[in-house]
Amino acid sequence: MNFSFTEDHNMIAQMVKDFTEKEIRPNVRKWDEEQHFPKELFKKAGELGLMGVLVPEEFGGAGLGYFEYIAVIAEISKVCGSIGLSVAAHNSLCTNHILKFGNKEQKNKWLPKLASGEWIGAWGLTEPNTGSDAMRMKCTAVEDGDHWVINGAKNFITHGKTGDIIVVIARTGELLDSHGMTAFAVERGTPGFSGGKKEDKLGMRASETAEVIFDNCRVHKNNILGKIGEGFIQSMKILDGGRISIGALSVGMAEGAMNASITYAKEREQFGKPISKFQGVSFKLADMATELEASKLLLYKAADVLMNGGDANKYSAMAKYKSSEVAVAIANEAVQVFGGYGYIKEYPVEKFYRDSKLATIGEGTSEIQKLVISRSLLSN
Repeated sequence: MNFSFTEDHNMIAQMVKDFTEKEIRPNVRKWDEEQHFPKELFKKAGELGLMGVLVPEEFGGAGLGYFEYIAVIAEISKVCGSIGLSVAAHNSLCTNHILKFGNKEQKNKWLPKLASGEWIGAWGLTEPNTGSDAMRMKCTAVEDGDHWVINGAKNFITHGKTGDIIVVIARTGELLDSHGMTAFAVERGTPGFSGGKKEDKLGMRASETAEVIFDNCRVHKNNILGKIGEGFIQSMKILDGGRISIGALSVGMAEGAMNASITYAKEREQFGKPISKFQGVSFKLADMATELEASKLLLYKAADVLMNGGDANKYSAMAKYKSSEVAVAIANEAVQVFGGYGYIKEYPVEKFYRDSKLATIGEGTSEIQKLVISRSLLSN
């Protein structure tokens, strides 16, 4: 077992850090306050290979593995969780679904555009009345000759209004049948496909979240990913990788909040000395660092299992659960270290505090992760 990263891994992390400092940090507060989704940024990210990290080079991607992918998402999220979330959703959900389950023609058609950042991807599973209970989805697709007609709505969709293509899961069979749902790739501009209400969120405000509406949307059968009836099963496999994405997002935000706390604790003086000299503060930093390191180890364990073809379901759920809760806890303690200044937007930790909460909800709540973990334990 080797706990050392390769030179290539470290070079990629440094490249992403340089990109983030130049292109993202100067705009973080403005984008957050204006809820601006900087689509132009993702084309620049695509030029560096950050929009197709896991995509093989033959389809225009960087051809890297999950260890490098974690580094990409974490480095971005140390500065801005919103941008980290958008890069993660684009890579691990839409793009990865096409990569894993698309045929050669579909991959050649869509992956180069997604990997370059020319196109932004979206992924649609959640509906207004079916969050965790995805098998009760009401969005349907009915066969009509060589086409399928999709009707229904999806909500809380990252890039729901701006995305150029969405992988949407629609019911093509009976309700509650795990083999009764199918995945379709739908391009923006397809008649009957539109973006709805953009959500006004607590955090992650520079990452677009919106409703997606399908109104008699006709999609050719060639846009089906995999086989008819496999959409739900595919989604569960995609979420294994997606939960590693949220884990990377979480450790990035946690480390960003911790680093800000360390810097502030060294500089802020009270009672004639830096507050880092007080045990009440230094012990908070020690707890942050320990919990963060534990989260990273679990995250890389999940990634290792996934890359080696093992069943990552339990480990990805563990990594997502642990790291997301740790991110919230560290952000909370970071605000405490900053005191009154932690409550002020001029300082970075209040944004980590707002952004981190999403990680315990998106792509399966903490309660759902515990359900996945416990079922795995009890099935043996």
